[in-house]
Amino acid sequence: MITFQGLEENFKFISLEVANQIKATTSFLSSPSHELYDKIVSRDDYIDNLKNIVENNCFSKIHTDKRISKKRIDEIRSVHIMCVNLERIADFCVNIVGQVGYLSDPAFLHRFDYKSMLAEIKKSASQILPSHERQDLGGALSICRSEYTLDQMYKANFDRVMAELIAGRNMQDYVTVLFIFRYLERIGDSLLNIGEALLFSIIGERVRIEQFQALQQTLSSTGFTGCISEIDFQSIWGTRSGCRISRIGGKEPQKIDYTHESVFKEGNLTKIRNEKENIERWQKIFPGLGPRIFSYQEEARKASLLVEFLPGCTLDEIILTTSREVVDWVLVTLEQTVEELWELSKRDTPARTRYIRQIRDRLDQIKQVHPEFVRNAKGVGAARVESTRELLAKCEEVEKDLRGPLSVFIHGDFNTNNIVYNQSRERIHFVDLSRSEMSDYVQDGSVFLVSNFRMPVFEEKLRDQLNHVIQEFYEFLKGFARGHGDRTFDARMALGLARSFYTSTRFEMNSEFAKEMYLRAVFLLEKVVNHRERPWEEFELPSHVLYY
Repeated sequence: MITFQGLEENFKFISLEVANQIKATTSFLSSPSHELYDKIVSRDDYIDNLKNIVENNCFSKIHTDKRISKKRIDEIRSVHIMCVNLERIADFCVNIVGQVGYLSDPAFLHRFDYKSMLAEIKKSASQILPSHERQDLGGALSICRSEYTLDQMYKANFDRVMAELIAGRNMQDYVTVLFIFRYLERIGDSLLNIGEALLFSIIGERVRIEQFQALQQTLSSTGFTGCISEIDFQSIWGTRSGCRISRIGGKEPQKIDYTHESVFKEGNLTKIRNEKENIERWQKIFPGLGPRIFSYQEEARKASLLVEFLPGCTLDEIILTTSREVVDWVLVTLEQTVEELWELSKRDTPARTRYIRQIRDRLDQIKQVHPEFVRNAKGVGAARVESTRELLAKCEEVEKDLRGPLSVFIHGDFNTNNIVYNQSRERIHFVDLSRSEMSDYVQDGSVFLVSNFRMPVFEEKLRDQLNHVIQEFYEFLKGFARGHGDRTFDARMALGLARSFYTSTRFEMNSEFAKEMYLRAVFLLEKVVNHRERPWEEFELPSHVLYY
């Protein structure tokens, strides 16, 4: 627990003061008086001051103590989050008592069950201090769950108020009552934030209650019967799709063998379900290339997945931190793995790609970051430049008829950070497999090439390394195309590269570098359009666009 002079003491003060505000608000709603109203309003200023004092103490401690541990920083951050939300609860109390003045008769409120909501709020508020002092996981979860209980109570009262409003009488009173219940419901939101801050302090990671519950359910389904506190829970990253990915293991690995070196992923039901199904497909096609599944759970619109943690380094780490010899060795292993995979999964069925649609679907996002990258039609005299949408429409017509000779099972998001190399086993693994499908191998190839290009690395030595990787993998792709009689490889690769260059600009804030990718995309799209009257077998990809 925190040992910083004044911080712990002031946190206790603000917790007790907010608890008193909740009690005073309960009393006021039962029996309003000017004296009690003034007391509630005046104490709110004191609570504001306490919040500011605690906030200053938190930032001062983190800033001045150079030897502070991550655990202490997490505890301080937790206290800060709790204080902000405690002060917010006090504000809601002031708002609630203020609304009573708009009722034609304060007794009108007694027709509705506000007391149960206040009782739930008082119960949860009383758990904050002891749960913090004891680092009590059960207490933290109880505070979090109160938000759901309060939501249900609010819904019941809301429905009743709306039903009675139809009669058309006492309109002002009913609207005022709705405001009061809405403030009570918002106190529940603040209690949830406080409970999750306690979870953060206890387990050392920011996690929402539904994610925590999903982890509990997922672990339980594997046979784990211990306490969640035995789990070492480390956030790895949050994806752009909103999924949260964490690495978990036993603090004493021998006790929890199946969670040692595991990855827990929670998020959108469709995405997680797709990943689970695709991992199973990968195991059938190429066992060991993807992770093993330990557990899978679905609930409402969310799903969670516990899979094997694949040890090793991601390919982007290897490229940027190791020698040319090591990179070449890993590239050979990757190319051998990819070729074997494609040979195992190939079908003599042409694949339809969706490169242009993917660009169109992301145009609004691109325009938000770089408005100038979505151009309008322009003309000077007889000369005319097409708008972005006109150019894409023409390329989409080309794409409909431009297909390769075969389909393979592709990764679907073949970026360098989704490729893991295990040095001890000299083996390649794939991660993040939610987009895998039977499709054109050129899609994975183009994504891989641009994922190297778009790394915002400008040191000459490292850039040479990236260009070397691009060149080697591009030669591998051309060799695979020749070996399978793929005569439209260059044209399809141009569209695939244009898609990846263009859509990557929405993640690049360096305007100069983003413009390099945008101009390459437009150049390739225009080159494809200008070739429409000739055989696609004669199209040649200008390979210089691959290098920076």
